[in-house]
Formats: sequence, C-alpha cells, structure tokens
Amino acid sequence: MDLSYGPQYDAFREEVRDFIATHRDQAPRGQGIRSEPVKRWQKLLIEHGYAARTIPVEYGGHGGEPDILKARIIGEEFAAAQVPGGLGGQGVSMLVPTLLELGTEEQKREFIPPTLAGDMVWCQGYSEPGAGSDLASLRTSAVLDGDEWVINGSKIWTSTAHLADWIFCLVRTEPDAKKHQGISFLLFRMDTPGIEIRPLVDMTMASNFNEVFFTDVRVPKDQIVGQRGEGWHVANAILGHERDSLGDPNASLARVNRLVELMKTETVDGQRAIDNPAFRDRLIKIQARVTALRMNDMRILSSRINGRGDTGLARLITKLQATELRHDLEGLGIDIMGEFGLMFGKGPHLRDQGSWQNHYMYFLGLIIGGGTSQIQKNIISERGLGMPREPKAVMPAGS
Repeated sequence: MDLSYGPQYDAFREEVRDFIATHRDQAPRGQGIRSEPVKRWQKLLIEHGYAARTIPVEYGGHGGEPDILKARIIGEEFAAAQVPGGLGGQGVSMLVPTLLELGTEEQKREFIPPTLAGDMVWCQGYSEPGAGSDLASLRTSAVLDGDEWVINGSKIWTSTAHLADWIFCLVRTEPDAKKHQGISFLLFRMDTPGIEIRPLVDMTMASNFNEVFFTDVRVPKDQIVGQRGEGWHVANAILGHERDSLGDPNASLARVNRLVELMKTETVDGQRAIDNPAFRDRLIKIQARVTALRMNDMRILSSRINGRGDTGLARLITKLQATELRHDLEGLGIDIMGEFGLMFGKGPHLRDQGSWQNHYMYFLGLIIGGGTSQIQKNIISERGLGMPREPKAVMPAGS
C-alpha cells in the first residue's frame, strides 16, 4: 500500500513551505480581527491560494479548482509551522458558504468579497432566552411594512455582536405557521436604529457573548436569503457550517504540536514531561484522536468534491468529537505545568500568555455552544444511526 501523495503533491508541499519561510514574519500575532496586519495577511493568503482557495475570483476568492490533497497539505504545513491560516469566524466560515449555495447573485457580490477581505465582520442572531436547543421556538418577529421588515425581540449568546458590522438573523415572519415553517433569514447592519447590545461575561472572564435587543428595527425587505418563511432550510445550512468550523482539524493539529513542545520544556520532579510515562500515554491518545479527526475531515471533503451528496454520520460527529478533544488537550497542557497551570489572568510565570487556561475554559463553553454535546448525541443517534426519536414529555391537560 502506497500512502505517499506523489511527486506533484510533494512539489506543492515544498511550495507551501517556501511561502511560510519567506512570509512568516508578516503573519499577525494577537492582533484583532479588524487590524491591518490581519487584513494584509488574508490578502496575501488569498493571492497565493492558501485562503478562500476555491471561491470564485469574482467573489473575492482565489478561484482555484477543488483539490482535497492540496487543501490537506496547506493545513498540515501551516499547523506544523504554527503560522495562522486565513480568516475564519461566522462570516467567512458560516455565511460565505451558505450564500454561495443559497444567496442571490447580488448578495454574493455585495457580501462575500468584503467578508473574505476582513472588511465586513458578522455575528449570528439565532439563540434566544426561550429558544436555545429548541431553536425553532424562536419568537423574535419581523412584520412587513411596505418595503421594510420591522423587527422586535431579542437574541442571546451572540458572539462578536459588539464588533460586528452586520448580523444574519432568524426571525419569525409567519406567526400562524408551524414553528419550523414560519421563519425567515434576514441580513442587516448592526448600527441600524433600534438595536441595543449588552455584553455577557463568559467563563474566560471576557465579554465574548452578548444579548442583543431589537425595538422596531427597520430592514429593507430584499435583505432576505431564500424565500419568506423558508429560513429554517437556510438555518440548517448555517448550522452545518458552524459545526464544521468548530471542528477544524488543522487548529487541533497546530495545538497538539504546541503541546509536544510544551512537554519537552516543562519538567516534573526534574524529568521532562514528555519522558513521563503517564503524560506520554495521555499525549499519544490525544494525538490518535487528532489523527482520527483529520481523517474524518478528509472523508467529508472527499465526499463533497466527488459529488457524493450528504456525508451523513461523518459530518454529524465532527463538532462533538472536536470540542471535547480540544478541552482534553488543553487540560493536559494545564496538568503538565503543575502549579503554574492553576494560574489565571496575569503573572510572570504564565506560559504562552495563559492561553492553556483560557482555551480550557473556552472549549468547555463550546461543548455547550453550537449545540450541546447532549443535543449532538441525540442528533447522531436519530439522524445518523436511525435510532428512535427521543420521546417528548406530554403535559397534563390544563397545566
């Protein structure tokens, strides 16, 4: 069995390595998503085909042909060099592929290029105080008044709402329809009059989430993706891309490479952590899980590129496996550091600016966010394995 990529791909790998060696000093380190270094790096990556590789040129992408092995090589080499890849987030990773599939030509040309360039930042208006795991129960309303939608209601757990230029938002436009059938998918600016943003402090002690309130917010009626009342179909496309983005195997590979470096420098009773049998055993198990995640991702990519339709179970397990893996990976980093691993915030003895502690808490949150692990297991069992649906509680009459 020959598992080598072949001369063509070996040459491409060298090309990627040469790019990284030449340009790594331009890679942004810790700058915000709106910073000029981040935008310049994104532009450089798109020009060379290392970001937005298969997105058409007319929409701001590189315009390359799909190639699963080249995509894998790019991910591997950027992860090995611990150099950041292209922009991600809710706009690039979630909305862009959805617009490519379901948006109008005008929407593609208006929204995709500035999103890919980092000039247009997005947030997602999905969850509500009474509609989290049961998202179809959302109550934020949009009523058509002439040429505008008038929106009232609220959203919660809205990541980056305080930084976003635009929001893609689920609203109920058909109040008398069944709950899955009366929803529409709107796009509108976050500086529209009537929008109020209130920060929420998460487990990392940062305000990454927000509550967003809408009071008579007026939105042009053509800023809708898909048809009126058919937003649930668009929502599910977005949710699929969200779960994929939370399970990025390249990010996990980069992090496990950093973990190996940490284990080579941290000591336990005068012995390198990587020479400790217990720690090494945990590392190997995590490396195996990262490898499995990467192979599953290749299976999904291969199915899409070869037109095999729904990837079924392979895609359903991604978010569950990836977020729990990252939480365990970060936890091993904390254990390796011993008493220094208990530090949080600022201090002279922090390793990697406290990223291990921060990521440990962050991925604990992601086990809940984007669909809890318990919800994901139900989805896997019912949709992926064909098991009976979970029974619904029947409320007594008059209750």
